[in-house]
Amino acid sequence: MRLNGVVENSGIERVKTHAEQLGLDVEVVERPAADSLEGAAALLGLQPGDIMKSLVVKRHDGDFLFALIPGDRQISWPKLRALVGVNKLAMPPQDVALAATGYERGTITPLGSTTAWPVYQDAAFHGRVAMGAGAHGHSAFVDAEQLAKALGATVADISEPIPPR
Repeated sequence: MRLNGVVENSGIERVKTHAEQLGLDVEVVERPAADSLEGAAALLGLQPGDIMKSLVVKRHDGDFLFALIPGDRQISWPKLRALVGVNKLAMPPQDVALAATGYERGTITPLGSTTAWPVYQDAAFHGRVAMGAGAHGHSAFVDAEQLAKALGATVADISEPIPPR
């Protein structure tokens, strides 16, 4: 894969290279495999809300964007559509998300994505969070405010509580 003229072999290296290019401090840690977001949070000693889900969202025109949402919340489609200024957004199938970012689900991050899609970050994030690191069994720790600034993210209220099951 090629990112900003640099050929990289792994998702983790793409994350680290892009973070370095942005002047962003990112710590990638290896962790045991987790069967859920809650399991990953527990392995990392975090609350689910301290996990930043990087969701790929498809616009009606075929372009994509990243929605960065706390692990204990979900996208508020009305809020995100209003912010983006469109009537239709959708989560693409797994193979489409992989083609759009170069990352498999569960490893997705805007850092090192094969295409620099616009980033929308939920305003609930503060301080250090964990996010996808480009490979399964790894997490990237980053300061949420610094990440938003480095990526030129639009920070807004774009999430809502997950309804009880």
